[in-house]
Amino acid sequence: MPSAARDAFVLRTRPPRPAHDPWRPHGTVVDEEPDAQRRPVDAVTVFLTGRECPWRCVMCDLWRYTVPHDTPRGAIPAQIDLALASLPPATPGRARHLKLYNAGSFFDPHAVPDADYPAIVDRLDGFARLVVESHPALIGRRVDRLLALLDARATAGAPLVGLEVAMGLETTHAGALEQLNKRMTVRQYVDAAARLAARGVGLRAFVLIAPPFVPLGERAFWLAHAVDTAFDVGASIVSIIPVRAGNGAMDQLARQGTWRPPDLDEVEDAFDAIVARGRGRVLLDPWDLDRLLTCAACAPARRQRVAAMNMTGQVLDRVRCDVCARRAS
Repeated sequence: MPSAARDAFVLRTRPPRPAHDPWRPHGTVVDEEPDAQRRPVDAVTVFLTGRECPWRCVMCDLWRYTVPHDTPRGAIPAQIDLALASLPPATPGRARHLKLYNAGSFFDPHAVPDADYPAIVDRLDGFARLVVESHPALIGRRVDRLLALLDARATAGAPLVGLEVAMGLETTHAGALEQLNKRMTVRQYVDAAARLAARGVGLRAFVLIAPPFVPLGERAFWLAHAVDTAFDVGASIVSIIPVRAGNGAMDQLARQGTWRPPDLDEVEDAFDAIVARGRGRVLLDPWDLDRLLTCAACAPARRQRVAAMNMTGQVLDRVRCDVCARRAS
């Protein structure tokens, strides 16, 4: 299916987009993450509101948090101000990292205006690291401009802020990656990772658990292959994300019988297997766990186990739940 036809499929199956105020962030969360030495850091994630991503990936539902027009100049710094004002006090002695996630690409000028870069950098006091997300195709001169502003800030006497770019690898199954409509090959991802490394910029990779178009019996193999590929090209951290229904396109694929959403067992099996490989820092994305943790009896313990494995990089004993066992029998 050509990309134009995939675009049409994604748009045709979408439910209505909620209205959003581009001057207010969608939300802010603070999670505990491990740094390179496995020390805990407070990772502050600001979910920015801005223009929709121009790539219409089949599995993506983040367009629901976007607006259909260019992000107004000044809106992103205003959103950051509102988000930072809502934060709890910093944990004494613990570093803070700031993730600016905009449901698209930070280096897309329609989503984050170039003119806002200086104001964004001015708001980094108290943060040791800035993480932004981008499609691999946009790794270029705007990365250089952001780096130059960070360097100038440090030259002026402010503490150095490291830069990390989060890029979705999604899967290394070539056929599935093409059908996802990412308009990217694994080779292009590898090249973008090399461009980041040449600039001294960190790489965080996103990899999907149970992406569509990967045969059911091969999902575990291709997940491990994608995680290994991400580490091979220099990722310092890999976030594995269960694919979910709800964006229209994925629901249609599920009804057609061409995709099955991962259940809790598949997600826990996948996480355990990847952590056991010991390649590096692997995080199971905690933001969507409530969708899978439907048992009130064991949900807190399962969530705690995921958080502990994210921090330690060690496979812990699985949670045993009598309630879940009775339901399954």
